[in-house]
Amino acid sequence: MPHLYVKDESLNPTGSFKARGLCLAVSRARELGVSEVVIPSAGNAASAMAADAATAGMRVPSAVGGFLILSAVRESGGTAIAVSDDALLAGQRRLATLEGIFAYPEGGATLAALERLLDRHWIRPDERVVLFNTGTGLKYPETLREP
Repeated sequence: MPHLYVKDESLNPTGSFKARGLCLAVSRARELGVSEVVIPSAGNAASAMAADAATAGMRVPSAVGGFLILSAVRESGGTAIAVSDDALLAGQRRLATLEGIFAYPEGGATLAALERLLDRHWIRPDERVVLFNTGTGLKYPETLREP
């Protein structure tokens, strides 16, 4: 695909692109005397906030979750598809081979999903597509094993 770009945010300390903004938010909350922070996420935002809050000595209750993401997809007219674990890992390996990025397994899922959406003509081959890899594959070293 000639117009594919990958922005690798996995090099942040928490392995998440959410760490940049949440560090500032948690620091400001602490300055204001907040002792507990909550974020509607079960993913990168939650892990970034938990790391920042723990460093600041704050409490983080369990995250809420995926229903907010599905709501946003529906409201925006977007689509979401599931990919198998095998497709996810194959996508992760292709990102490593093609782009030199050891992506989060979910980053591999974005490539696998893109390929399915291209096959279904939801996305045209001439469209510009950005896949966000939001974490490092180093969190899951077992994915390095060959199938």
